[in-house]
Amino acid sequence: MKAKDINRIMYASALILLGALAAYLFKWNDGVLNALLIMATLLAGYPTFVKAWSASFMRVFSIELLVTIAVIGALIIGEYVESAAVTFLFLFGAYLEGRSLEKSRSSLKSLMEMAPLQANVVREGVRSIIEAEDVVVGDVVVVQTGEKIPIDGQVLSGMGAVNEATITGESAPVAKAMGDRVFSGTILDGGFLEVVAESVGEDTTFNKIIELVEEAQEGKAKTQRFLERFAAIYTPGIMVLSLLVGLITWDAHLALTFLVIACPGALVISAPVSIVAGIGNGARNGILIKGGEVMENLAKLNAIVFDKTGTLTEGRPAVTAIKSFGVSQEELLRMAAEAETASEHHLGKAIVREAERMEIELVEEPTDVDVLKGRGIKVNLNGNSLFIGNRKGLAEDGVVVDDEVSAYALKQEERGNTAVFVANGAGVLGVISIADKVRERAAGAVRELKLAGVKHTVMLTGDNEYTANIVADEVGVERVFANLLPEDKVDRVKDCMGRGSRIAMVGDGVNDAPAIATADVGIAMGVAGTDVAMETADVVLMADNLDKLVYMLKLSKATVLNMKQNMVLAIGTVVLLLMGVLTKNVNLASGMLIHELSVLLVILNAIRLVRYKPRGFKE
Repeated sequence: MKAKDINRIMYASALILLGALAAYLFKWNDGVLNALLIMATLLAGYPTFVKAWSASFMRVFSIELLVTIAVIGALIIGEYVESAAVTFLFLFGAYLEGRSLEKSRSSLKSLMEMAPLQANVVREGVRSIIEAEDVVVGDVVVVQTGEKIPIDGQVLSGMGAVNEATITGESAPVAKAMGDRVFSGTILDGGFLEVVAESVGEDTTFNKIIELVEEAQEGKAKTQRFLERFAAIYTPGIMVLSLLVGLITWDAHLALTFLVIACPGALVISAPVSIVAGIGNGARNGILIKGGEVMENLAKLNAIVFDKTGTLTEGRPAVTAIKSFGVSQEELLRMAAEAETASEHHLGKAIVREAERMEIELVEEPTDVDVLKGRGIKVNLNGNSLFIGNRKGLAEDGVVVDDEVSAYALKQEERGNTAVFVANGAGVLGVISIADKVRERAAGAVRELKLAGVKHTVMLTGDNEYTANIVADEVGVERVFANLLPEDKVDRVKDCMGRGSRIAMVGDGVNDAPAIATADVGIAMGVAGTDVAMETADVVLMADNLDKLVYMLKLSKATVLNMKQNMVLAIGTVVLLLMGVLTKNVNLASGMLIHELSVLLVILNAIRLVRYKPRGFKE
């Protein structure tokens, strides 16, 4: 049945009960009073009876089945007040539960309401407003101040400040200009942008976030699955106990009361409502957690493994020095930049940016591109083989490094630079030194993680030992493993897990995908490489902000604590009520009222998570 139909039934049965109250107060005929009570019972009980009937066909011992048996028994023994009260309270409790659950899903609802509906598109020189879902890849979309950006794309022209809170959870506007990426669902606070559409409709980052949160809120925690299995055993067990109570006491009313009061309603929902609220809170703050089991695993973490580049560092390295051997510095940089146009690596992009800054014209396009993961890139440039990468790549390519080159590279590495070698078949042509700035809040975030219960911090990197140790010392990471290939990172993560640690691996979601997939919890940072991150990681931090790790950890602990509080409240209420029933201090109607109130309290307690903010957390 639809929610609207159930609500109408509840309102109608409430009116009938008011009529029954009037019949009692004005001492009308008992037949009228009983008829009104039976009518209210049958009307309010109809949705429950239907669910119980469906469950019985599926051989499921549901809560509705317990209530239906109790109500039928109450009608048989003439307890019409009890039967009417139980059916109405059960229906009213379901209504309150639905409203409260809707509130706990408010984060997802608010996200969906933020979805852009229209787009201002320029086609063949003509500007027109169309539905956002009708935009196609390649369209040029015009965005003015105060408008929502309807697609993911790249800025063609214009400048502006974009509020990306719907994606990253960060409220501070981000400056955008030509070449920058923008995302659907974000708002242009000020300025004017022309954007070429790269992802549209369901393929946009914003829609993927909504889809991910929907799936995550349906995902079950281990505790929730246990409670569902427990309820499947508990319900028939209670039916047997109720029968025994009836046989021992020969009191049918007591047995029926025992049956209804023992319903595990609050217990069954104690876990899912907390998980839904916790995941919704995370989504609103740019933290996408893939389900209840991930939330529980997060709360158990005692070790975090970080990738260096793009995680602890800003991921925008810059060229600090160029040393050439046998060619000019400009020629060296030109060749390296032309080769790196085929690469997506952070260091390769830094070389290309440096060539652009120096206004060096890039003419040749690389061919026969071979990306050597963790080593570099090998291409054919103007008919000649060219390698750009690290020492491992040089050694595998059979290039001999003389003492002068080796000494220079070592000195650069000791200063905290990454030495990138450029070589051809004749030998090393030069060394390009690149440095990446440590994130401003990295040290503070690592310190806060330790205070929040993370006992071990590790950094994995393909970079050299000198640079790795400098970064680790600056941010406060305890252990460092350098000169690693992607497969080496996986081995290190497995080794740490084998020592009994509950590990999270934090990376950029692209280069570190194997290690992220291996860890107990894989965490991808930033919206760069979002497709890979959303597929591989258990958690996606949409902002390049390490403080989100602290928020995520504290939120997971608060969610699991909330779930435990709900379980204690649910079990405690049932135990106290059953004691009251057996001592005849609790009757069917009052017990049912208290039971429904406990369900409501469980939900209200979970709703607190919707607005949860870790103590002292600064946005």
